[in-house]
Amino acid sequence: MSAPSSTPSASAESAATDCDFLTPDAGPKPPGPTPSQSRFQVDIVAEAAGATEDKSPSSDASTTVPSSDAATPAAPPEGPGANPGVGGGEEAKGRFRVVNFADPSEAESAASPEAPGEGLQNGDTVMSETSLHSSTGGQHHYHYDTHTHTYYMRTFGHNTIDAVPNIDFYRQTAAPLGEKLIRPTLSELHDELDKEPFEDGFANGDELTPPEEAAAKEAVDSKGVVKFGWVKGVLVRCMLNIWGVMLFIRMSWIVGQSGIVLSCLIVAMATVVTTITGLSTSAIATNGFVRGGGAYYLISRSLGPEFGGSIGLIFAFANAVAVAMYVVGFAETVVELLAGVDALMTDEVNDVRIIGTITVILLLGISLAGMEWEAKAQIFLLIVLIAAIFNYFIGTFIPLKSKESMGFFGYDGTIMWENMGPDFRQGETFFSVFAIFFPAATGILAGANISGDLADPQLAIPRGTLLAIVITGIVYLGVAVSTGSCIVRDATGNANDTVSAQFLTNCTDAACRFGYDFSSCKTTKDCHYGLQNDFQVMSMVSGFGPVITAGIFSATLSSALASLVSAPKVFQALCKDNIYPGLGMFAKGYGKNNEPLRGYILTFGIALAFILIAKLNIIAPIISNFFLASYALINFSVFHASLANSPGWRPSFKYYNMWVSLAGAILCCVVMFVINWWAALMTNVIVLALFIYVSYKKPDVNWGSSTQALTYHQALTHTLHLSGVEDHIKNFRPQCLVMTGYPNSRPALLDLVHSFTKNVGLMICGHIRTGYRRPNFKELATDQARYQRWLLKNETKAFYSPVFAEDMRQGAQYLLQAAGLGRLKPNTLVLGFKNDWRDGDMMNVETYISMIHESFDYQFGAVILRLKEGLDVSHIQGQDELLSSQEKSSGMKDVIVSIDTSKDSDADSSKPSSKATSLQNSPAMQKDEDEDGKATTQPLLKKDKKSPTAPLNVSDQRLLEASQQFQKKQGKSTVDVWWLFDDGGLTLLIPYLLTNKKRWKDCKIRVFIGGKINRIDHDRRAMATLLSKFRIDFSDITVLGDINTKPKKEHVSAFEEMVEPYRLKEDDMEQEAAERLKDSEPWRITDNELELYRAKTNRQIRLNELLKEHSSTANLIVMSLPLARKGAVSSALYMAWLEVLSKDLPPILLVRGNHQSVLTFYS
Repeated sequence: MSAPSSTPSASAESAATDCDFLTPDAGPKPPGPTPSQSRFQVDIVAEAAGATEDKSPSSDASTTVPSSDAATPAAPPEGPGANPGVGGGEEAKGRFRVVNFADPSEAESAASPEAPGEGLQNGDTVMSETSLHSSTGGQHHYHYDTHTHTYYMRTFGHNTIDAVPNIDFYRQTAAPLGEKLIRPTLSELHDELDKEPFEDGFANGDELTPPEEAAAKEAVDSKGVVKFGWVKGVLVRCMLNIWGVMLFIRMSWIVGQSGIVLSCLIVAMATVVTTITGLSTSAIATNGFVRGGGAYYLISRSLGPEFGGSIGLIFAFANAVAVAMYVVGFAETVVELLAGVDALMTDEVNDVRIIGTITVILLLGISLAGMEWEAKAQIFLLIVLIAAIFNYFIGTFIPLKSKESMGFFGYDGTIMWENMGPDFRQGETFFSVFAIFFPAATGILAGANISGDLADPQLAIPRGTLLAIVITGIVYLGVAVSTGSCIVRDATGNANDTVSAQFLTNCTDAACRFGYDFSSCKTTKDCHYGLQNDFQVMSMVSGFGPVITAGIFSATLSSALASLVSAPKVFQALCKDNIYPGLGMFAKGYGKNNEPLRGYILTFGIALAFILIAKLNIIAPIISNFFLASYALINFSVFHASLANSPGWRPSFKYYNMWVSLAGAILCCVVMFVINWWAALMTNVIVLALFIYVSYKKPDVNWGSSTQALTYHQALTHTLHLSGVEDHIKNFRPQCLVMTGYPNSRPALLDLVHSFTKNVGLMICGHIRTGYRRPNFKELATDQARYQRWLLKNETKAFYSPVFAEDMRQGAQYLLQAAGLGRLKPNTLVLGFKNDWRDGDMMNVETYISMIHESFDYQFGAVILRLKEGLDVSHIQGQDELLSSQEKSSGMKDVIVSIDTSKDSDADSSKPSSKATSLQNSPAMQKDEDEDGKATTQPLLKKDKKSPTAPLNVSDQRLLEASQQFQKKQGKSTVDVWWLFDDGGLTLLIPYLLTNKKRWKDCKIRVFIGGKINRIDHDRRAMATLLSKFRIDFSDITVLGDINTKPKKEHVSAFEEMVEPYRLKEDDMEQEAAERLKDSEPWRITDNELELYRAKTNRQIRLNELLKEHSSTANLIVMSLPLARKGAVSSALYMAWLEVLSKDLPPILLVRGNHQSVLTFYS
């Protein structure tokens, strides 16, 4: 359908009025965005197809599209004749931009400077005429305008900025398959037009890590790159790797030992293991785009870097050593031939070394020549190998008289029946024979290992791998049956060992039917022919013996070549991911195919070292176990991904089953121990050691592994299960909502609470952000992710939960009601003491006290921490250096930390100061806010090692030292518990949990209780009994009989002087005026109230005197928080009580539980 006609002139005029910078006569504009410009307000692209050469620099500048998301704005062309396609760089090319379309019939008026509003539909933007004429109705097209670096789109024939589904939106940055486009963000579609545009991010998991980014960029230029299909890339490699030397020189011996039936069973068992692994490999390979790295890539992207990193290293090493194993196998065959014609150079061992070294150098040359030459060599070797196999089968149908004495008689039912059962000799068993055969079935990952060189890994890996397993399995079975059907187990090789007529009746062996008597072999055991004795029996049977020798050469060399290519490719992928930091130099690739030349040299070095050993009987089982460990983990990956039930697990290959994969993983582990138990143990120890190392190093990668998915699944399941279980006193845990503001602004509060919640209970860092400017929820989400990362980096087991609210009280209500999930909800509110309560607006005190009241309304416990130096360090320059450095190390943008110069209260987690640690997205954003007067903040200098920091004053120095005191080990001191009122036991539980921690374990608990002078001993014994029943250790119990003694007069006077400014003094004014004042300033203290609570006031003053007397040397004081009845005690009086109770003391924790038991002495 064609585009509708242009909008009425009225809307066009309004569009022109609203965006007056659209008019051509507005003069030249700077190429970058100004604060008031939105992403949708774009200058008219006024040039027609042939009019570009007539433009002046100024008009070019005015038509440049301001793009807030481009790294650098497009620069105007220089000079009148400049080609507009050259202006600007490639920065904005990947950005998907949408502009309005005009009807082609109106194109001329749209391009005319006199009528800028004509042809507009939504008033957002317009399109150049060249793009207009190339669009067709009824379809959506992307038109790239080289001057503005802007994509244009036409959707369903209508002009809209909304995008239709497109594969390019789902690509990763610099993806090799095409260019990434970014769809319009929700903010662009939904926000008001005058709102500042946000920085554009990536959807979850879309952002690449630097190594992936580099790998993707290298893959972008596909010109000249050699990519293989499924036959040449996977099928050929797998068949060559699976058909090893075992086929020609061990298969006949296996049949001789275990018989046809058990031989077929051995082949079938090995094939079952490899088939299950092949199915699992296919499932993983088809669950998304596969890059280079083979088994390592598949396992690491499925199970995470811990498993991938450990397996990747040993898998690469196993492939490198396998090169040596195959080359030595080749060299030994050559040396045997040389020995047969008496042509040894020195002795057998040194000849193996010499030939092996020459061979591996030639193989390295083929590999370095490029993947194309290596592939051609593999095709040639496969032809030779297939020729050798056909040569053998043809030979079985041509029985020769000369070969009969060597045990070959052609196909015969008697021979087949005789060889049907096992005949184990020389201590061999079924499992020992299976262990010898199984390495012949490995090699199924040869194709997957070069996944980066495949044209379509998702198609090639399943098809090629599974077909290779089927073909090779059939050939192995065919060889087992054919050798067992035409060759006897023992033969002397002597043509004179015939059976005379009289002995024919006593001869029972199959050879007797053909006139031969090989019974002497059973007595002398010195025969050299037959299935049991001659490893070269297939060469003897074949039509032309030397072809079998060529087949042996082909099998060994092709396997060696495949391993020589696999090891560097896997190792390169491992190094690119930077799992092991010291190996980064091997990540570099060369040439169009990104060949890992350094990896080739390293593999060559490892292979050469093992070739020079020339004895591989010990290393061979370890290699087999390394491969099996990889197979086991690939199978386990499929099971794990299916178990996690992640929506992202959607393999296009459907022929897999999670339980079959689990059975495959278990089978692989069993086979590991069957082959060689000590090698299996060594493999497991090595994998476990590497796993622990990678887990400890915690590589900064996020691949969306099934481990993450299963962790989420289990967390969700357990949380739901927990919510169905009633709470029990024995399982009570303090689950704290800590009003920290930004987590790094009150370190002492964070550290102390973390000390008693770590590995015990939940900790949520609440942050209430208030302010007059419009809430920026995207910034809130960014901050949440940033500070959660900060907590993790600091090993603080807590969650950061920020909220926007109109004021502190509303924000506290939000958090108290909504923080947490199910049973994982806070039950204790933790605040910092408001040290500066007398300096600011008393309404803030009203809000602060209301938070305590509301915590009790919600049945929370309340805890207040006071340090005499204060808690809030957000105003100190440089205190959040750690945050900035971590952000930079994570590859994120530099942040500018804005700090208010005025020192804030410790409890108010949202007022301009601690809100002050607000992290802006860019310098421009902060500048705009300053200009608009929306934020009275000043930038804290970005932390640089070269930039000097301003010296701290004495009070700030003390504050900084005090804020770090709970990070250090507490010496042999005391934690004094003043358990004056029974609140359910929280006042006692917190110090107990604290002293269980490593930092506090040297501190002893001293308990102070109130009592009567004439009952001190009784009260002490009663408390000691209670504590012993609670199983809480204590060093001393002090009963205070003088709590109700009147405090000193000077202290009472000081209190009255402190509260004087906050008294209502209703007796000195009319009642109506007093009521009005009380309504407007509810925090004021009435004379009646002061008198009514005189005794309680005196008690707080007296308690402070006792605290100074008994606990002035304690590391921490934990004391019952005095309660004030809501609505009866004004906030100023309550604050004054807290002030006078806790002033001039060591760190003090005022605690009040919710008066439900949290301790029990019942089992």
